[in-house]
Amino acid sequence: MTQTTEAAATAQEPQPTKRHRIHRAWFVAAVTFVTIIGAAAFRSLPGLLIDPLHEDFGWSRGTIGAAVSVNLALYGLTAPFAAALMDRFGIRKVVAVALTVIALGSGLTVWMTAAWQLLLCWGLLVGLGSGSMALAFAATVTNRWFTERRGLVTGILTAASASGQLIFLPLLSWIVEKHSWRPAAVTVALAALAVVPFVWLLLRDHPADVGVKPYGAKEFVPKPEPATGAARRAVKVLVSASRTGTFWLLAGTFAICGASTNGLIQTHFVPAAHDHGMPIQAAASLLAVIGVFDVVGTIASGWFTDRFEPRRLLAVYYALRGVSLLFLPMLLAPSVHPPMLFFIVFYGLDWVATVPPTVALCREQYGDDSAIVFGWVLASHQVGAALIAFLGGVARDVFGSYDMVWYASGALCAVAALMALVIRRRPTSVLPGLAAAS
Repeated sequence: MTQTTEAAATAQEPQPTKRHRIHRAWFVAAVTFVTIIGAAAFRSLPGLLIDPLHEDFGWSRGTIGAAVSVNLALYGLTAPFAAALMDRFGIRKVVAVALTVIALGSGLTVWMTAAWQLLLCWGLLVGLGSGSMALAFAATVTNRWFTERRGLVTGILTAASASGQLIFLPLLSWIVEKHSWRPAAVTVALAALAVVPFVWLLLRDHPADVGVKPYGAKEFVPKPEPATGAARRAVKVLVSASRTGTFWLLAGTFAICGASTNGLIQTHFVPAAHDHGMPIQAAASLLAVIGVFDVVGTIASGWFTDRFEPRRLLAVYYALRGVSLLFLPMLLAPSVHPPMLFFIVFYGLDWVATVPPTVALCREQYGDDSAIVFGWVLASHQVGAALIAFLGGVARDVFGSYDMVWYASGALCAVAALMALVIRRRPTSVLPGLAAAS
């Protein structure tokens, strides 16, 4: 009887409600998102500098394009080493130093008087700093903090760069038109410095640092020991991955991705539109609108990547991008008109939608070393971007227009679509060489 009474009393007592707290991984992702937005200022400026630097110093567009080319190449080539350095010293330290280097390089450009100084400041310093803030940073955060929703998180963090472009492009174009290019360079430096405190105070390297499991993980994951020999490890991972055909297909498609986005549209769209009589600020605003739809397209691509086969997604993305570029020469005009707006929306949805499926394929094929492998794939992306940034400027100097560049890039996208379909469907375990490298 007593037991029955006690059981009834217990049943009548209010039971503690279960509190659903937001997982710490989402806060880390939010800080990463803000960090990439702040660092996106330097990505918005090169296309706005071509005409002002040409007018102020008389440098050819090919010379200016060479500095942008060095910047883009280092952006990619630094990424795999930065990913390895994050394993050695931690994400927070590497990113804070990278932002400081970006601020230094951008700030020093206001005193330059010769083309070699542009190569040093904007090409070398900003290139090295930005390479450490590349998409390998987002891939490292995603791999460490999430076991579920990785495609979605990759899409969101990739979209941060487009969000930064949306914020900074109109502002920087207005500054360039009203106050010349030097105040715009200072703005970039200040934006990079402003993010450093957020990184240092709020970003954490691993879930174990705060005593939690990665999001979606069933078991606690202990923090691994710092990986020594960062540069050696990055090179060993490259050597092992380069023995697989999948790596070369991913690198080839991503090189074309970089050529048709960062190297082409981001660098040359504004001066190309200006050639047709469109004001610089109007052209920059169109580029910012691309950033708006890039956010939508990239997050959607991350959602699709969690549900559909990544290689087929890549084939569709590259094919659609190629078709849109073939129509662009017919759409450029002194003013904004509906067909141009349609191109901007269509192209924006596809801008970096290729990133989530590419990261997913790297993860499937290369396991724990996937962030470093993706860093090398990203290096090919930036080498492709660097080549088109330089060759596009040379083509403009030689032919007097960008038409040949648009057509060639459209054809390359068709090749990338075919390459994506050739990638092996069967995911493999971590390769023996890659495991040894780690």
